[in-house]
Amino acid sequence: MFIGEHITKLDDKGRIVFPSSLKALAKKEGEAKLRLVLKKDLFSHCLEIYTYEEWELQSEAVKARLNFFNRDHAMFWREYMRDRALVEPDEKMGRIMIPKRLLDMIGANKEVVFLGNGHKIEVWAKEHYVQARIQESEYIALAEKILG
Repeated sequence: MFIGEHITKLDDKGRIVFPSSLKALAKKEGEAKLRLVLKKDLFSHCLEIYTYEEWELQSEAVKARLNFFNRDHAMFWREYMRDRALVEPDEKMGRIMIPKRLLDMIGANKEVVFLGNGHKIEVWAKEHYVQARIQESEYIALAEKILG
């Protein structure tokens, strides 16, 4: 389970140091290399990072609900798979290279926030992350509505 907020800077080549505490949680013991899948979040102005294993579980759950002889389902699946990237942190520095098109989608050009969000990690342009925070009263109202 991923938790915590980590602020880091993009370098001149668009590389980002993947926080070591998140890397430690993501890597399975005995795993040769850590493979991560990145995608744009459907509802928020951020990217989502999944371990490859979690990505397979999520994708299989979605795929199981589809009928590929249905045109709408086939179009949905195509869009679901669009703009995905497979990345591996480099061994030396722990950096990851996020494709520019994905960084552009979230407006990231200087600082990014890695947010541990349970089964996934979110990557936000720092400015958007700050703007996306909801008021405490709104959070309390959601808690009452959803959990109350």
